[in-house]
Amino acid sequence: MQELLLEVNGLKKYFPIKGGVLGRKKGEVKAVDQVSFFVRKGETLGIVGESGCGKSTTGRLIMRLIEASDGTIKFEDKDITKMSKQELRKIRRDIQMVFQDPFASLNPRHTVQRILEEPLIVHGIGSKEERKKRVNEMLEVVGLSSYHAKRYPHQFSGGQRQRIGIARALMTKPKLVILDEPVSALDVSIQAQVLNLLKDIQKEFGLTYIFIAHDLGVVKHISDRVGVMYLGRLIELAESEEIYGNPKHPYTKALLSAVPVPDPTVKRNRIPLTGELPSPSNPPSGCAFHTRCRDCFDLCKKTKPEYREIKNGHYVACHLYNR
Repeated sequence: MQELLLEVNGLKKYFPIKGGVLGRKKGEVKAVDQVSFFVRKGETLGIVGESGCGKSTTGRLIMRLIEASDGTIKFEDKDITKMSKQELRKIRRDIQMVFQDPFASLNPRHTVQRILEEPLIVHGIGSKEERKKRVNEMLEVVGLSSYHAKRYPHQFSGGQRQRIGIARALMTKPKLVILDEPVSALDVSIQAQVLNLLKDIQKEFGLTYIFIAHDLGVVKHISDRVGVMYLGRLIELAESEEIYGNPKHPYTKALLSAVPVPDPTVKRNRIPLTGELPSPSNPPSGCAFHTRCRDCFDLCKKTKPEYREIKNGHYVACHLYNR
């Protein structure tokens, strides 16, 4: 078994809802609620789910861009959640993030040279000449040229901008890269190019990925294991082939039934998701999915299902498998 790089246990993030003249706390949004998983060195863990399920918040909690309400995040057996700012600064060399919007995440006033060398300046890595050389190397790695370093973000297409975002994440030679919907803002043809690039880079540099997306079709091509989130909770996690070939949770089955198939002769049995996604500030009692589940029975409405391993490496939070 590969060595563990990241362990997340009981991770929670509750955002307070304030109101009234004095701004008192009226409630809370359970953005991430008791999420636990691990990531092995060199693998890609895909995290999927509808918008608002807490997958991007989970990524930001791992980076400590926002502080967790509870739970632990261990990177190389060191607890990130308890680290001081100085200790965290050293760790951030090893954990980098690629953001969803390639334009919003790049400073429009800076050249590509300045954008890419900034992480090196922040961490005090290399001389001016060494930084310039590293920038040129990374541009070549992501399929751009060294002369692009003198240009500004607005002079590039969406796909090229995302390549710059990937290059920036690689500048400090990280061990873990969190990819927050890195291809959702791109055309389908460009998506394939960027996904292939990410796979090539992973092999070349021995990287570990957490790939966050809402598109199960995209996640299938890059992930070794896939976790499915719903309303702030992880409801199923297994090897990629197992999730796509033998899904257990009714929500996972519904999501997979909606993935388009390129062959028009193949008929898919769509499992429609009825009703609206419940509010994370007022989640349903029992199983959060019971309001939209066609397999729902009485226990689902009253008792929260335990998230547990039903067979080797396959975890599910569903009463159908807890009886």
